[in-house]
Amino acid sequence: MESLDPQNQTEIDTPETLDAQPSQPNRKSWVGFGCAALLAVGGFGFWRMANSSADRPAVAQPQGQPPRAVETTKLATGTPTRTVQLLGQVESSQQSTIRAQTGGIVEEIFVQPGDRVSEGMAIAILDDSDQQLGIAQAQAELAQQRSNLARLQVGTRPEIITQRQAAVDAAKAKEQAAQDNFKRTSNLVKEGAISQRLLVEARSQVDQAKGERLAAEASLAEAKAGPIREEIDAQKANVEAATATVNQAQLAQRRTQIVATQAGIVQTRHVSQGDLVQSSGQIVTLVSGNQVDVFLELPEDLSGKVTPGMSIALTARALPQWKQQATITAVVPSADATSRRQRVRVQINPTQGILPGMAISGALTIPTERESFVVSRDVLTRRRNEWFVFTIADKKAKPIRVELVTDMGKQVAIFSPELRSGQEIVIRGGDGLNEDTPVKIVGDKS
Repeated sequence: MESLDPQNQTEIDTPETLDAQPSQPNRKSWVGFGCAALLAVGGFGFWRMANSSADRPAVAQPQGQPPRAVETTKLATGTPTRTVQLLGQVESSQQSTIRAQTGGIVEEIFVQPGDRVSEGMAIAILDDSDQQLGIAQAQAELAQQRSNLARLQVGTRPEIITQRQAAVDAAKAKEQAAQDNFKRTSNLVKEGAISQRLLVEARSQVDQAKGERLAAEASLAEAKAGPIREEIDAQKANVEAATATVNQAQLAQRRTQIVATQAGIVQTRHVSQGDLVQSSGQIVTLVSGNQVDVFLELPEDLSGKVTPGMSIALTARALPQWKQQATITAVVPSADATSRRQRVRVQINPTQGILPGMAISGALTIPTERESFVVSRDVLTRRRNEWFVFTIADKKAKPIRVELVTDMGKQVAIFSPELRSGQEIVIRGGDGLNEDTPVKIVGDKS
């Protein structure tokens, strides 16, 4: 029998042998898994390198890369400013309340809210019955005092002197009769014909008659002499007092006509026809239509930093097309009782649509006291919430971290102790720069 070489022997797999062999892993599947793992690890590493170089400007660049084209500008100091939005409202520059100067019932009122009135124009009329009665009484008293003065100034009439002379003659006759009666009574008392009591009565009649004679003679002497100067002066004073009373009564009557003390527009009417008003009662409130004030509230950090004369841009939410550049007129040296904030006043000329009570906002631009450089916004590069600018040293980019002091829109104020005035910084082409990136200056904007 011929022997079989085990190395050259070929075995034929039958179904029975296939079932008897153990299962083997698929070699192609293992190769696929390995390739996928290598690709994933390589991609993650590439992603880490790319992000690391983008976030850190200090990472060195590979040698031999071509220089990047950049434009530069020179640092210059300036006055950085910031814009603050203030809120407030329009108020009338002049506002006055017309009040009644006397009491009474409103007979007529001639104005409505919104009406324009001129100075001296009648606004309302009150019932003046009481005032008319007061005028009549004062005028009667004045007439009496004037009559008394006229009599004193003219002197005593002749008929009065004659009448008083007759009174003196009658008093003398009465006195003479009393004396004759006294003598008769005295003789009869001596004779004992009558009692002593009758003598006393006779004496009393003599004294009474003598007194009447003296009074009549004094009245006659006064009539002949006329009034003295002091009496005339005293009566003149009485006439002047009565005249003042008449004037006061007439003034009270004129005050029943309520007139505008200044020109303006009726803002509020406080009474209607038939209302009873007391002295100093409100009738209407007027506002001036020539000028209005805008009062704006300051944030607490600006208290004491805003002064009159600063420029401010005003806008009105209710009037989108309305804009006005104005200056701060005054700063109120106290806080508002409601908001507890200091207020500034801006006086403007009223234009169409601007009304008291309307909301107004103002953009106030104020300088900052912080040391800084004013540059274009284009010089800034942001990396991980930090701001950088790039300078050029040995034809390579050098990043400098800066502080953003103020954002002024197209310009910004920055600060860093490494910056100096006149230093060149990149203004174009800095977005893709990192530390030590070769650069080539293609333009100079100073």
